[in-house]
Amino acid sequence: MLSESSAVVVTATLPVVRAHADRITGRFYARMFAAHPELLNLFNRGNQATGRQQAALAASVVAYAGHLTGEAATGWTAVLERIAHKHASLGISAGQYPLVGRHLMAAIGEVLGAAVTPQVAAAWDEVYWLMACELVAREARLYTASGLPHGGVVWRDWRVTGVTPQATDVVSVTLVPVDGGPVPGFVPGQYVSVAVDLDGGRGRQIRQYSLSDRPDADHWRITVKRVRGTGAAPGGLVSGFLHDHVGPGDVLPLSPPFGEVSAVAGQGPLLLVSAGIGLTPAMSALAHLAATAPDRPVVLAHADRDGAAHAHRADLVELHARLPRLRLRLWYEEITGDDAPGLPAEVTRGRIDPELIPLSPDAHVHLCGPLPFMNRVRGGLLRRGVPVERIAYEVFGPGMLPEVA
Repeated sequence: MLSESSAVVVTATLPVVRAHADRITGRFYARMFAAHPELLNLFNRGNQATGRQQAALAASVVAYAGHLTGEAATGWTAVLERIAHKHASLGISAGQYPLVGRHLMAAIGEVLGAAVTPQVAAAWDEVYWLMACELVAREARLYTASGLPHGGVVWRDWRVTGVTPQATDVVSVTLVPVDGGPVPGFVPGQYVSVAVDLDGGRGRQIRQYSLSDRPDADHWRITVKRVRGTGAAPGGLVSGFLHDHVGPGDVLPLSPPFGEVSAVAGQGPLLLVSAGIGLTPAMSALAHLAATAPDRPVVLAHADRDGAAHAHRADLVELHARLPRLRLRLWYEEITGDDAPGLPAEVTRGRIDPELIPLSPDAHVHLCGPLPFMNRVRGGLLRRGVPVERIAYEVFGPGMLPEVA
């Protein structure tokens, strides 16, 4: 909790900080990277270029301050757990938090100028450190559970054993440990960080990819969609590298599995809703259930551009044969005559309609896809009576949790 004196100051200054939050975080990143350019390796340069990373940090800090002052009722346990898993997958250490705090407070002073009195600076410093201490504690528990030393991911080298085209601009990559040791298990819905050293002296970049096969396999599989540049958003550096430069025999450093969201939560009916490459955790869930609970009732509702863009369709044919209570419901923006050959699914043209998703009253739900898509589907399911605690969702890239509709 904020001290009483700081709570008064933060409450009074929150509207001003909120109004200038994007400028503050933009200045923060510029300061920090100028002083510590090596930290560029931890951040998605595409999100930096578009401003998404800055906007996400601004929203997080302001929302957390609102939470501390009682202004906002955001469920911060879930938010902090999500951030902690992401940080652990990057190897963020407790020793990096003072550096971040120093540059963040300096950026607040630079943007707001004389308005940042010693009392204002102390109050916002308290906000930052309350959030930082919560994250450090959660990340320490994650490192311990993964058998890692606190303060950094122990990268493990994995050898690529296969690269398989799955759809337009989508490939799957299978990997085994170079050291010949055991393949760690994971929970369907979890992801791993993949580190690549880019050509041309551009340095290391790290991205997270969901594990897309069953947890008890003798390998790991990730499924990668090439990110094409559009407008101000550049093409994906890592996805392009994995598509263009990685093949069997190559070695990639991977983190242990992280991610707080299970795609197979509960015991009764399960509803998996995905869009585009958001299908990958659902594929892991289906493969896991085919091996462990083939009689569980499952609905997969998936949206994609068209059949050619829909990854793992051949796998769905095989999984449907092993899951007698699996129902497939697909939405394609464009449909051709051969969009679902051999796939026992109902296919509808257009965007997914939450009102038409098959739904059991007691279903547990897992969502994965672009944030606007999840907001819309989640809102529709809440209006249909699904309790909020039975809807899990995965957010990749900068972004807060979907709002309760």
